[in-house]
Amino acid sequence: ADLCRRMSHSPEGFHIHPKVRKLYDQRVQMGTGQLAFDYGAAELLAFSSLLVDGTPVRLSGQDSQRGTFNQRHAVLVDIENEDRYFPLQHLSAEQARFEVYNSMLSEAAVLGFEYGYSRDSPETLVLWEAQFGDFANGAQIIIDQFIVCSETKWGETSSIVLLLPHGYHGQGPEHSSARLERYLQACAEDNIQVAYPSTPASYFHILRRQALRKIKKPLILMTPKGMLRDPRCTSPIGDFATGRFEEILPDPAVPKNAKRVILCSGKVYFDLADHRKAEKIEDTAIIRVEQLYPLHEKKLQAAVAAHGKAEKIIWCQEESANMGAWPFM
Repeated sequence: ADLCRRMSHSPEGFHIHPKVRKLYDQRVQMGTGQLAFDYGAAELLAFSSLLVDGTPVRLSGQDSQRGTFNQRHAVLVDIENEDRYFPLQHLSAEQARFEVYNSMLSEAAVLGFEYGYSRDSPETLVLWEAQFGDFANGAQIIIDQFIVCSETKWGETSSIVLLLPHGYHGQGPEHSSARLERYLQACAEDNIQVAYPSTPASYFHILRRQALRKIKKPLILMTPKGMLRDPRCTSPIGDFATGRFEEILPDPAVPKNAKRVILCSGKVYFDLADHRKAEKIEDTAIIRVEQLYPLHEKKLQAAVAAHGKAEKIIWCQEESANMGAWPFM
């Protein structure tokens, strides 16, 4: 609760936009358990918890200070004099360094720089965010020639994180797919990690795992757009205080006699769960694959085995059959 209050603090006399003030007040309520956490609050809580424990955090992207979808607001702007205030730089006197930049419109240059930064500052959680996931196209040479293969080519490790907004919301081809299939095609010999978290708590835990684990591997994250404010996609405070990142999430509904098991990842889970509830379907279990690579086969087998009477296993996704995770799975 104290950390949520500190990350939502502004100086006395600072004039915050009323809509941002309301968002910050809600984050304080999330910290006391009055409201469930959304993605934006979960992300800043992950950053804040790392910062106060001494792990620097650096984020850049084309609209990363505010967040492309108005979800982050890591920088406050005084609406009367345009002064700027960075709450995550004022969490404690002993905290680590926090940086967040709105970068220029050149994905190759910026991601190349951030990759180099992650190499020279391995103790820092370095994140690069595409405005929409498909914009990573402009940095494809950095991804192909450095991020996915530098450990094999030169023995050089990196823990850089790529945040790629993904999901079909009727926004057209460039604003829908982060080209998940391209990253999965590049997976081999545990060179990178590819994940599509479905809840704020899952996102919180994978960010902290990335910063704190001794193994250094790039992390490709499919991040949400419409789900950022979807009341179906929230997490209670208890999910942050305990637990860890789970690569596989069993069905919370636990159908007793499931004849069919659906495997999926990310946003489509909520559509499937809603359809199951609306149609009163009782013979279908839905299992979420939160981390696609490396695939935790033992956890996946255990989750499927819990439905021993199932006659059919299905992979479901929003993307076309030649896209998304299906060719890989």
